[in-house]
This record gives sequence, structure tokens and C-alpha cells, in this order.
Amino acid sequence: MQPDHVRIFDTTLRDGEQSPGATMTSSEKLEVAKTLSRLGVDVIEAGFAAASPDDLRAIKTIAEAVGVTGVEGRPVPEPPTICSLARAHKPDIDQAAEAVAPAKHGRIHTFIATSPIHREHKLRMSRAEVLKKIGEMVAYARSFCEDVEFSPEDAGRTEMDFMYEALQAAIEAGASTLNIPDTVGYTIPGEFGERIAMIRENVPGIENAVISVHCHNDLGLAVANSLSAVQNGARQVEVAVNGIGERAGNASLEEVVMALHVRNDLYNIGTQVDTTQLTRVSRLVSKVTGMVIQPNKAIVGANAFAHEAGIHQDGMLKHEETYEIMRPETVGAGQTQLVLGKHSGRHAFANRLTELGYPVSGDSLDKAFARFKKLADKKKHITDADLLALVSDELYQPTEYWKLEKLQVSCGTGMPTATVKLTGPDGQTQTAAEVGTGPVDAVYKAIQSLVHVPCTLLEYTVQSVTEGIDALGEVSVRVSPHDDDAPPDKLNPQYEHSRARVFHGHGAHTDVIVASAKAYLAAVNRILAIREAKQKDSKAAGSAA
Repeated sequence: MQPDHVRIFDTTLRDGEQSPGATMTSSEKLEVAKTLSRLGVDVIEAGFAAASPDDLRAIKTIAEAVGVTGVEGRPVPEPPTICSLARAHKPDIDQAAEAVAPAKHGRIHTFIATSPIHREHKLRMSRAEVLKKIGEMVAYARSFCEDVEFSPEDAGRTEMDFMYEALQAAIEAGASTLNIPDTVGYTIPGEFGERIAMIRENVPGIENAVISVHCHNDLGLAVANSLSAVQNGARQVEVAVNGIGERAGNASLEEVVMALHVRNDLYNIGTQVDTTQLTRVSRLVSKVTGMVIQPNKAIVGANAFAHEAGIHQDGMLKHEETYEIMRPETVGAGQTQLVLGKHSGRHAFANRLTELGYPVSGDSLDKAFARFKKLADKKKHITDADLLALVSDELYQPTEYWKLEKLQVSCGTGMPTATVKLTGPDGQTQTAAEVGTGPVDAVYKAIQSLVHVPCTLLEYTVQSVTEGIDALGEVSVRVSPHDDDAPPDKLNPQYEHSRARVFHGHGAHTDVIVASAKAYLAAVNRILAIREAKQKDSKAAGSAA
């Protein structure tokens, strides 16, 4: 039976996390999963259980915390389906089944490549061998879970006659969702939509399954391809918040949802998503992954509802619909400026954070309020953007093995010098001074002389969070540790090695040099946290042996 809406299958925590440097901790994944549940997505692909013990634990934790009853504020009564990806191998499926078992609605998503280039060069399997594997592994997954999804990887380059056979084999083995992935972003909208129509016409038993699509953005067509598929009968779309994912990314959740919402006259079908939460989800994912949202990003970019040209401003003053096809409040991007200052109390501060979708209490509230007071001493008025930067910086930083206490910089045409004081993992403070080619370079050299985690700075980004001379600045960095000798992940050797060696960090402050130091320390702390987790896994494995 086909659903009466387009199911939104969110893969931010799986495919999205495969973006180089976007690795999330278990606590960050849980926070994102809770937010996705409040958003109203139908399926959360929480990870790849076989990728690592930490991935399996994270999926199981999400299944227990989000997949049993959902979370407060979810716009639909049923909790989301919690899904784990698994290759067409029994050990993968075993671990996926274990991970999603606690959820009320669990799903195993298994896949195998079907295109000629993958069959010949990657799998070294014949058509008959691939079909046999599909039947066996889908049936094996079905023995654990009623809800099984099958994907013929690289479907966009698979011969249609073989595609029909592969999908029929999956249906006969018990798959209830058939996902058609344009794995390398090769197809164009008319072509991809036609493939979906042909599948509906030529696959026996297809009426008993939901057709899904998973489009990559290598040619910038992921959203367009997904919408073309919906027009031709697809009723599940696999997306990621902000369009993050492998290479050029996935179809963007917010763009697909709002296209169906705004052009309901054309598609005549919508989603269960609460669109007013789209901006908040976008900002959260940006913070925890360190991937900055481009200002001109559709729906959630800083300029999405900004008008500078005089003709546009004149039109907007006369009627909003002259230049806006949707209202900012529809996607939770209200432009209201809250006037908070140094005389504001804790209650007003906490209340506004709750209104913005960031309820905090206890120690987290105390820390955020203290930082708010320090900022209020420097700024006359605190805006919503200031508050979001403050609380995000407080809630989504990794464990502070090293903490910045004081920073002093001297720079100019001479020798830029930085002196830093840090508190280390042992609680002791240490001080170091270094000379660099510039103030940020000097700060990073001083930090390195204390933390002893040698890294290469791959990317440094600074942006103004708010307007004016007293703007709050946010810095994002990506670093690669020199001595990270973790072996490449066997699940995806082409990408996982580089992914494991890239870490992000961000920091916000009115002084951009301080923000730079905080961002670099956040990356270092993330490296240390990942290493500590690996050491625990190794010890646990040794004890079990």
C-alpha cells in the first residue's frame, strides 16, 4: 500500500557523516536524531552499524531514545523508523539487526552494486551471482526485521532489464522498500524520472513495495532528480540536512520538502515535516559537522530572505509575494531582533533560548548565561543570531581535554607573538609563547607547543555571525593530525581513510583571534576524544578475547 505522503528518509547521520571532516560524536548524533524526530521525518538512517563499534552503539542509543516513543514535539504520533545500512553480507546484517532492535519501527537497509562497471571492477561478479546474493541477503535481513529496504547501488548506470530482475528478486525475498540510488549523480531529471516510470511498469510485484530514490549532487541535479522521481511515482526520498554527503553531497532535505510544499499545486502530495523547524535543524547540523552554510543556500542560507536591490525592496514594501514565494516564518527563519542587554535576567535569557528551539537548564544554562553576560558588556544589544552562536558554541563543543584560559597577542609589521595559557587534562595550567607569520599562526604554534597533537591546518574560515562593528565572529577549522595511524576503514577504503584523518572545530567570540584559538582547540579535543574512544574499543576487544 502506497503512503498518502512522500516519506522523508533522512541520511544525515549516515551518508551525511561520510563528508570528509564531518564525523560526529555519539552525543552529537543523538542530539541531531532528536531534532530530526521533532522535525517529523519518517525514517532516520542512523548509521552503518558494521562500520565501527561506536557506530553500532550510536544507532542502538538512537533506537532506544528516539525510536521507541519519539520525542516531545514530534508533529506525528508514531516515532520515526530507525534504520541501519548494511552491505549484502551476513555479518553486516547481523550488526544492523542488533542496532535497530530496540526501536518500535526498525529497518535494515541492505545494498549491492548492479551497474556493469561495479559488477566487473568492484564485485567481480556475474549478473546471476548478483541476483542470487540479492535474494539470499534480503531474505536473511527479513528474518530479523519486517521492514527491509534494498538498494541496487549505482542504479543510474545499471541496464534497465537487469534492474527489473534485481528489484523483482528483492521483492520476492521480502523487501518492502526499493530504493533507486543515483550513486554518482550521473542522471538528469527527465532520464531519472523515466527510469522510475519504467520500473513501475515492468517490475512484477512493484505495487507491493514503496519506491524510494537516493540522488547525489555531482552535477547539481540531486533535488531536481528527486522531484522528477516523485512526479513519476516515487513515494520516499532520501535526503540529508543542508545537502551534505559523499563528494558533492545528497539531495537537500529542506529543498525537497519546501519544493513539495510551495508547489503542491503541481505535485499534489506533501510530507509530514514541520517546516517551521527547518532552519533550526540546518543550523544544528552545521554546528556539529563544522560545515558552514553558504549565504545563498536555498531555504536556510543567511541571504535566502534578504533583499538589497532597491527594486526588490520597493516591491517587498508593497506586497511580500512580489519577491518571496515563501515566508521566512514558514521555515523558522523569522527576522525578529530580540533586544537583550547586560541588565537582562536569567529567566528572560532562558525563555528566549527556549523560543528559539534551544531549551537549556542547569549547568549548561549557567555557562551560557555567564558567556551572555560577558558579551552583553561589549555589545549594547544582543540579537537572536548572537544567542544562537553562544548556545551552539556551548552545547556542541567536544569534551575539553584542553581549555583556553587566557590569550595575549602582539602583532603588526614586526614579529607577531602569541602567549596562551591552557588548562590541560590533568587540571594544571600551562603557558607558552610563540612567534608566527601572523597572529593566528602564532596562536596555533603556541597551542601546539602545549598540547603535542601535531596537525596540518587544512581549512580556516571566519565569518561574522551578526552585523555591526561589535559583531560576534565565528571561526571554523579543519585539521589533519600527523600521527593518526588509524588504518583505512575496509567498508569504504577510497573515502574512509581521508575522513578519519580530518577533524573540524569551531569557536565564536567578539575577538576573532580568540574565536580562532577556541576553534583550533575544539578540533584538537575532538581528535583526543576519538582516540580515547578507539583505545576503549581496543581494550574491550582485548578483554573479550
